Amino acid sequence: MQGVIKSYDPGTGDGALINESDFAEIDLAADALDGSLFRMLRQGQRVNFELDAQGRATALKLGSEADMSTPDL
Repeated sequence: MQGVIKSYDPGTGDGALINESDFAEIDLAADALDGSLFRMLRQGQRVNFELDAQGRATALKLGSEADMSTPDL
């Protein structure tokens, strides 16, 4: 799955992204950056992700660089 970071607080690790396929807002799992190249996320950053059992985004990886803009909501 692919999406765009909507918000991220590096202090708490709380954040959300917008799913590219249906524009749904998905919370980030506490372990979203574990094993990832990411140490920080910025608003508008495109990422690939998986969903955990609770429906939160996890296993974040670099997204497609074809279109790095934030989707119009």
